[in-house]
Amino acid sequence: MSVIPHLINGELVTENGRAVDVFNPSTGQAIHKLPLATRETIQHAIDAAKAAFPAWRNTPPAKRAQVMFRFKQLLEQNEARISQLISEEHGKTLEDAAGELKRGIENVEFACAAPEILKGEYSRNVGPNIDAWSDFQPLGVVAGITPFNFPAMVPLWMYPLAIVCGNCFILKPSERDPSSTLLIAQLLLEAGLPKGVLSVVHGDKTAVDALIEAPEVKALSFVGSTPIAEYIYAEGTKRGKRVQALGGAKNHAVLMPDADLDNAVSALMGAAYGSCGERCMAISVAVCVGDQVADALVAKLVPQIKALKIGAGTSCGLDMGPLVTGQARDKVSGYVDDGVAAGATLVVDGRGLSIPGNEEGFFLGGCLFDNVTPEMRIYKEEIFGPVLCVVRVNSLEEAMKLINDHEYGNGTCIFTRDGEAARLFCDEIEVGMVGVNVPLPVPVAYHSFGGWKRSLFGDLHAYGPDGVRFYTRRKAITQRWPQRASHEASQFAFPSL
Repeated sequence: MSVIPHLINGELVTENGRAVDVFNPSTGQAIHKLPLATRETIQHAIDAAKAAFPAWRNTPPAKRAQVMFRFKQLLEQNEARISQLISEEHGKTLEDAAGELKRGIENVEFACAAPEILKGEYSRNVGPNIDAWSDFQPLGVVAGITPFNFPAMVPLWMYPLAIVCGNCFILKPSERDPSSTLLIAQLLLEAGLPKGVLSVVHGDKTAVDALIEAPEVKALSFVGSTPIAEYIYAEGTKRGKRVQALGGAKNHAVLMPDADLDNAVSALMGAAYGSCGERCMAISVAVCVGDQVADALVAKLVPQIKALKIGAGTSCGLDMGPLVTGQARDKVSGYVDDGVAAGATLVVDGRGLSIPGNEEGFFLGGCLFDNVTPEMRIYKEEIFGPVLCVVRVNSLEEAMKLINDHEYGNGTCIFTRDGEAARLFCDEIEVGMVGVNVPLPVPVAYHSFGGWKRSLFGDLHAYGPDGVRFYTRRKAITQRWPQRASHEASQFAFPSL
């Protein structure tokens, strides 16, 4: 069984001590050993980043962008290899893995615009012989902690932009599927990134706490569950760090009586069951306005859910692979048990699925509940699995109140042909990302990604313009060169024009 190393100061580093297994979820077999970083290992990465920072911050943005251009090309050339690693360790289908990588590459493309996005502002003659300008300067050493469900895309939300802004970055990826993340980081070094500017360290809470507590780390980016997001935000800000911590979600899709139901069903199938529902933007609740809509929706969903093609993620032409771990599968199955006990109608039951040839894999079929009510646990909590809940309401206002009352506010969407209803929904819904006839309203790279309420801790969203603001500090400079022949008396009042 191979050992997956850390990547520190441009070198692959292995260590003895605590380690965990990395599994292939399609077979249920352990395929790698992953050493868990000690505090000393984390400090090694921090020291390397700190040493590399002075030269990197003084590297012209255009030269930093050239590294990103080469990096983008290498990512595209290695798409099949990266997708294979994602599928082997996460379980998602090869097509889904390739799509994830492409969305990550969009953020590299945005980072290639470094000379433009880092331009400051200049004003001449704000006063007599006085000029003023602002400058975007890097923070120094920053870190990111990323989840298992997007081992390629989410890290690419973070470090390309942080690095192109002049920072040095330490990445702690998920210990469940680290191989693709490590390969991508090695490709960035191959693209010409200097040693120490990016390090990858594997670990658990020990590594996370070491990054939080290190005074050299000036900012932390996190994507994961809400309890951990809240912990990292509280502990990081308490130490004066800048923190953006993206947490959990319970994303609703509202179906109006005038919706194009066939298109809505197709959209919901991908949004609810794609990647086994292991997405923070997955639609897990369909809110139907009227029983007629709900009845028609369920009737159309049932045959398509039962027809889902499920198997080993590395096979081609599939709709779903396994969940990431046996514990994840059992947890989701437990939610299904709980929904049945609470009185919801289990229309399609995906429990007990066995895939011939992969009987030990962590598989669960698509599940569909009808007649779900807001007090049920399957409605209130994030399931993170292939489970869609249908809730019935009588009006758009009732649907919106349901969404606005929920503790999460990550993403939502509405299916309708009514522009007035869509505009009301977009204006009044208390959610950070909204789609109109779009089930997964994930912003493109030159916008920013983030939810509201307990889906995001911090003021700035991920990537895009907010990412630039997060990874830089604005410095305002006011400069005066008086004429040689002039001499002014001292001024004791607050200066003004």
